[in-house]
Amino acid sequence: MYRTKTCGELRLRDQGQTVTLAGWVQKTRNMGGMTFVDVRDRYGITQLVFNEALNAALCGQANKLGREFVIQATGEVKERQSKNANIPTGDIEIIVAELITLNSSLTPPFTIEDESDGGDDIRMKYRYLDLRRSVVRHNLEVRHKMAFETRRYLSGEGFLEVETPVLVNSTPEGARDFVVPSRMNTGQFYALPQSPQTLKQLLMVSGFDRYFQIVKCFRDEDLRADRQPEFTQIDCEMSFVEQEDVLQLFEGLVKHLFETSRNITFKDAFPRITWHEAMQYYGSDKPDIRFGMKFVELMDILKGSGFAVFDDATYIGGICAKGAAAYTRKQIDALTDFIKRPQIGAKGLVYARVEADGNVKSSVDKFYSQETLQGLKTAFDAAPGDLILILSGDNANKTRKQLSELRLEMGTQLGLRNKDEFACLWVVDFPLLEWDEETQRYYAMHHPFTSPKPEDVNSMESAPGDVRANAYDIVINGVEVGGGSIRIHDSELQNRMFHLLGFTEEQAQKQFGFLMNAFKYGAPPHGGIAFGLDRLVSLFTGLDSIRDCIAFPKNNSGRDVMLDAPSTLDEAQLKELKISTYE
Repeated sequence: MYRTKTCGELRLRDQGQTVTLAGWVQKTRNMGGMTFVDVRDRYGITQLVFNEALNAALCGQANKLGREFVIQATGEVKERQSKNANIPTGDIEIIVAELITLNSSLTPPFTIEDESDGGDDIRMKYRYLDLRRSVVRHNLEVRHKMAFETRRYLSGEGFLEVETPVLVNSTPEGARDFVVPSRMNTGQFYALPQSPQTLKQLLMVSGFDRYFQIVKCFRDEDLRADRQPEFTQIDCEMSFVEQEDVLQLFEGLVKHLFETSRNITFKDAFPRITWHEAMQYYGSDKPDIRFGMKFVELMDILKGSGFAVFDDATYIGGICAKGAAAYTRKQIDALTDFIKRPQIGAKGLVYARVEADGNVKSSVDKFYSQETLQGLKTAFDAAPGDLILILSGDNANKTRKQLSELRLEMGTQLGLRNKDEFACLWVVDFPLLEWDEETQRYYAMHHPFTSPKPEDVNSMESAPGDVRANAYDIVINGVEVGGGSIRIHDSELQNRMFHLLGFTEEQAQKQFGFLMNAFKYGAPPHGGIAFGLDRLVSLFTGLDSIRDCIAFPKNNSGRDVMLDAPSTLDEAQLKELKISTYE
């Protein structure tokens, strides 16, 4: 055997045993007549000892080892004189009697340690080396654990894991598809699935009343820290359910994952707020509720006092940062610069401090009496030492989004967004449709198969913008980690939805005729949800990006710099596919 033990399992109880280890050289230290080699595998690190006085040839062999050489070592487990409390094997070492170099290695382009000296680009190019680092390996171990526990939980709830096709038809609604040319069907293309949405609905029509799949999905969209062109969903669907059934069961899944992967127990039910409440109080449909600072609307207090910025505004709102009145003018100016950044777009910031004597000092004092400013303090239930920050604008939704960014920034600056603390909630009652000014038409806020609230169905044609969806998102620490809805299962209602979205009957039939026809054969009421596994893992491991919980991710340009993909095809391949490329 290449090894009898791994590099992470030996302890003091094993001293006296003769063992064989195999792994990679982490580092070597030549201490005169003694050489120490740290050997590493997936399970940990063990120190090897070579004594020149006992075996000069063996010690000389050890001195020739370089970083990342693959070696096999046999020797006796001994108690270390100088113990290392930072590693689980730090109480023992191996007095080596035999050493075999299994493979040599070039000097790696960056240090393979928890704190590497390699930048993102070089680590992505040599991702197979980056994956040797324990911090990256840990992320993938957590991912494995969460996927395993997901399967265990859902299997226990009667779900069947069913694979759906990867080559499907293109659906232009929503994000862009990745398309795949068909050699056998000239001029025609498959698409890679953005989600198995219609397929899992067909499984419900087929009588598979509880389906799940941990599935790859693909979207050709602009990238950011929490997006990749290919990503993994925990995709689920259930028949004969209402919204409450779905929320209860999948809240149970999330709690199960926290218990098994983070040893965190949530005893209480997750809070629920409507989409309108989320926008009113947080300016976001994925609010971070680890801290307060709910928005307070201030139109009645601050409008009409001669301050033109407020008098001309259609929305004035603010937040109260507890204990932040000591912010300096320099810090306030930095906050002002923050919210003026192009990606946020606010024009300015007004502040008010509650002084130790209870008086309120504001940056717009000359326009407001102390009596009015006291009303401002009352509106926020502010106390001495608190700092009130106010934004205004001529577009309420836009200003709330700007205030949301300011709230998150203050939460970060005040240390209220600890990555080891978790706050979960459900956001419900989303609008069914959203209006797009550029195209002058409605789009589905979730997707075209989302059912309206039963009590709003009669308003679909008369007041489409007011119709609420039977939809729900689950949010953790300000990140949407899952979303779903009760689906439309009636052909007539589905046709009404397509009509609202501007589909002609021919377009609807061409894209979704297979689903519409299936509904005619007895579709049960059904609904479901999909979780982003990558996002869940990144939250559980405290990462700022999902890339480090994916074995082989793409960079921000959608490229795999290790494989050099995407790449061009040679002319013979293009000719066989009957494809021409254009600049």
